[in-house]
Amino acid sequence: MSLLLQRCFHHADREAAARCPSCRRFYCRECVTEHEGRMTCANCVARLRAPQSKKRSSSLIWSVFSIGGMLLAWLIFYYLGMGLARIPSTFHGGLP
Repeated sequence: MSLLLQRCFHHADREAAARCPSCRRFYCRECVTEHEGRMTCANCVARLRAPQSKKRSSSLIWSVFSIGGMLLAWLIFYYLGMGLARIPSTFHGGLP
């Protein structure tokens, strides 16, 4: 299909100026923006940016959980060692 004969997806009275490479729809100049060197519609730009923000938040959550897990493991082994150190030697049948 020729770009000359197409109309904007959102504005039927306007000629299409570009075709979005992601959704393959035609848009006028007001409905497209440059993203990573390509003319892309606003919906596709929002969709392309959304996974990045989720990825950042999930990596932050995993970082917090891993630090919390390390702290919890350290506390458990610390107090377990302190408890074992307080057992008297006579408990094991050693010399008084």
